[in-house]
Amino acid sequence: MKISKTHRARAAAAMSLTAVLALTVTGCGDDGSGFAGGAGAEGDGKGKIVFWDNNGGVRTDIWKEIIAGFEKENPGIEVQYVGVAATEIQTKYDNAIQGGGLPDVGGVGAAMLAGLAAQGSLEPLEDRSADSSLDGELDPGMVEAMKAAGGSEAHTYNVPISANNGVLYYRTDLFKRAGLAAPATWDDFYKAAEKLSDPKKNRFGYTIRGGAGSIAQAMDAMYGQSGITSFWDAKGEKTTLDDPRNVAALEKYAALYKKVTPSADLNNDFIKMVAQYDSGTIGMVNHNLGSYQDHVTALGTARFRGVPQPIGVGGKRVQVSNPVDGLGLFKSSEHKAAAWKFIEYAASHEANSKFNEQAGLIPANIEAAKDPWVSRAEPTALAAKALTDGSTVTVQLPYYLPDWNGISKADNEPELQKVLLGRTSAKEFLTKMAGELNDAQAEWKEQQPSA
Repeated sequence: MKISKTHRARAAAAMSLTAVLALTVTGCGDDGSGFAGGAGAEGDGKGKIVFWDNNGGVRTDIWKEIIAGFEKENPGIEVQYVGVAATEIQTKYDNAIQGGGLPDVGGVGAAMLAGLAAQGSLEPLEDRSADSSLDGELDPGMVEAMKAAGGSEAHTYNVPISANNGVLYYRTDLFKRAGLAAPATWDDFYKAAEKLSDPKKNRFGYTIRGGAGSIAQAMDAMYGQSGITSFWDAKGEKTTLDDPRNVAALEKYAALYKKVTPSADLNNDFIKMVAQYDSGTIGMVNHNLGSYQDHVTALGTARFRGVPQPIGVGGKRVQVSNPVDGLGLFKSSEHKAAAWKFIEYAASHEANSKFNEQAGLIPANIEAAKDPWVSRAEPTALAAKALTDGSTVTVQLPYYLPDWNGISKADNEPELQKVLLGRTSAKEFLTKMAGELNDAQAEWKEQQPSA
């Protein structure tokens, strides 16, 4: 597959940084596949494998627990854990693809899957899955979501571990004190954000995400308010991102900054945003299931709730797709058999249930999703229900575009900050990003085989 202009530029820039990044070396050399990694080997099912956690620091403890269980069952395999922050994982993968040093196994979410697959760095996994204990044990929707995100009709490049979903967390104690009902609709949300705010007393109704990962949250608010249910027009050529209804929604949402939110929100990634919500007197925060346990630790279960995104136009709840997360096997691995054993173990009932209970996410393993803890964790149970009971329409984001991760994150997050600061209009921002997405979609379609 031809790699797009945007991705080539990003890869070239990444290569120049290789010398200053400390990478875990697992093998070098160029086998002609387009990345410095070699073709790898199956190995004998034993030895040392390297695992990169794509949410290091947040999921470190539970992954180390999973690894300990795996090593106990597989004494001939040692797993070296490397935690990489979610904000840095894309750059680290890109650098390792160009300069060598990919892990054997790595956390690869749907948003970055197509870009890695397009560079030839991932091993196809459909045959391994079909011949393993995982056959028929994983949620079909998550499996299909990963296959679609990889951008290939023939291959599956990832084994799903969990699914996430957008959640509106709100402080039940603050809402009760203010005489406010739960924020079930977007009108409720804006009313509460206003009423709970008193900047002079350092009280705010909402905390907005202005740093890394801000665009996905903003799109959730845009499509949720506009009620638009497709990311592309009927021909699949032009994005609806810059539709006037989305422009109006973003204008209203961005206007919250500094009026009912802290000024520090401009640079907050999810870690800082969540910590700010948990430690202060902020009424609401939009995040996802992944921060549920943080809120429980800080606030207990009586002072907050996590509910699905608000209802918008015509009583309809619309949200953007939250990516499925999973594990990929890298083609350069010299121990593919051992690496696959680790992936198979991590996706098994017991390990997958343990991981997702700690993370507060929806398990990919069908049996794990039936375990009692799922119904006890209210946000997880409500999210799973919303995704299956017909009450929610999900706008599917184009994770299959190799350039999606770059366009929707690093390339345009600074532009969204300009919108929050009032230096760029919502229309200008969305027009620019829509143009880049339309170009990426056209290039991707050109690369597809003729019917």
